[in-house]
Amino acid sequence: MKIISITPLIFPDVKIIKFGRFNDIRGYFTETFRKSDFLTNSDISFFKKVEFVQSNESFSKTNTLRGLHFQWNPYMGKLVRTLFGHMIDLFLDIRLKSPTFGKIAAYDMPNNESENFGEWIWIPPGFAHGNVFLDDTLIEYSCTGEYSPNCEACISPLSKDLDWSLCDQNLKKVFNESVTNSNLKITDKDKNGLTVQQWKKDDRSKNFLYGKC
Repeated sequence: MKIISITPLIFPDVKIIKFGRFNDIRGYFTETFRKSDFLTNSDISFFKKVEFVQSNESFSKTNTLRGLHFQWNPYMGKLVRTLFGHMIDLFLDIRLKSPTFGKIAAYDMPNNESENFGEWIWIPPGFAHGNVFLDDTLIEYSCTGEYSPNCEACISPLSKDLDWSLCDQNLKKVFNESVTNSNLKITDKDKNGLTVQQWKKDDRSKNFLYGKC
């Protein structure tokens, strides 16, 4: 795997891993994951303690909004990439006593086959995760915990008390345009998820203490 760069985002624990593609007249070839590279690259040394136990694929139609999901027992970190289409990834700090608790940010992840690189985004435990899709889009994500339906929760991406102050304002504008579109596709479960303040008062939030999860 040709790792080009590892870039922390506004939340340093959330990282972009850019990897090389080998292009020629036929198209391209790439290794999207090689365990030994993740174990030996000093910039992502935290992966030495990470084991991926589940791999998921998700297709979303244009103007779909998903999230903001998270789970505990076991915790689930996610390594996510766009296979085709255009995803904006969303991540919300849910760690009690974190200086950025309740703040949400976004990262633009379109897939362009002509580029000489691809990207993973790493969403560690302690962050709720969601996506908004600007085109018909297929994504893949590897998880560090198996799905546990009795130990999951959702904060609504439409919650009025999300703090967007750290988010790129251009991406926030795109998000706003998407959620006000009459063709927005979102489940009732996600739409009616918790607010940040409801989560803060929920006993289950104690599973996510800053510096502990």
